[in-house]
Amino acid sequence: MSKTALICGSYAFDSIMVFHDQFKNHILPDKVHMLNVSFLVPTMRKEFGGCGGNIAYNLHLLGANSIPMATVGEDFTPYMNWMEKHHMNTTHMKVVEGAYTGQAFITTDMDDNQITAFHPGAMSNSHENKVSDVSVADIGIVSPDGRDGMIEHAQQFSEAQIPFIFDPGQGMPMFSGPELITFVEQATYVAVNDYESQMLQDKTGLDLATIASMVEALIITKGGEGSEIHAAGDVIQIAPAKAQSTQDPTGCGDAYRAGLLYGIMHEMDWKTTGQLAGLLGAIKIAHLGTQNHVFDIDSIEKLYQQSYAEPFL
Repeated sequence: MSKTALICGSYAFDSIMVFHDQFKNHILPDKVHMLNVSFLVPTMRKEFGGCGGNIAYNLHLLGANSIPMATVGEDFTPYMNWMEKHHMNTTHMKVVEGAYTGQAFITTDMDDNQITAFHPGAMSNSHENKVSDVSVADIGIVSPDGRDGMIEHAQQFSEAQIPFIFDPGQGMPMFSGPELITFVEQATYVAVNDYESQMLQDKTGLDLATIASMVEALIITKGGEGSEIHAAGDVIQIAPAKAQSTQDPTGCGDAYRAGLLYGIMHEMDWKTTGQLAGLLGAIKIAHLGTQNHVFDIDSIEKLYQQSYAEPFL
């Protein structure tokens, strides 16, 4: 019997603009206290994004049963149409009247410096959704979302005894050290990148060994260096999968987390799970945007064999 994953996390529109110059040529250091600049951005694209949306998309491509749960705005129709076109579950996408869907406005210059403005919009209402609203969930993930929603969903997963991944991501600064310790105590797994790993240690006062001892697995991604999984007292080093090209790193971590969920749902060992997750990240990085890549489980089996010189299953 196949398992079902409940994915709690943000949905957002990403407006990505390119400034064909360098910010430093237009920002006067002695005038930053009265900054008033305008950047001409002839290149722009609008993408479907958000951590919850990206994780759900990748897990759906793998053929797994996934239920995304999020609060979105009245402007969500194009995104909803995209989900329906791909036959994704939209039952628990709650539209908040009078609100926008989360919006990220990202301007990048020729040195790859970025200026980003983020409007959370309907994300702030994520606590209105409840884990108990879903009739069947075998595993969950709490990824970046509204602050209250992340706290309540973690507590609800824990109380329902549903194993879940705590994935704080860029939402980590919203929480105090004691709050983060509570998340770790409630979670079954914790997934962070190397920067977030250090931040988690600094804010909680706990070292990696202690955090790892509190969960079944602590997963740390390290970009092009691969990842490592702390489980059962061991540290499993996961070699990076080779990407065909490096187009856009945005959303790679979300693709990786979809691989984690799939591996856990199918009771794979941690080495296989980590390698699958790394492979999904490598596929994503070769495409612009977070949901413009495609694959299926058959193509994954072939790419896995090519990347790791061993069969997937």
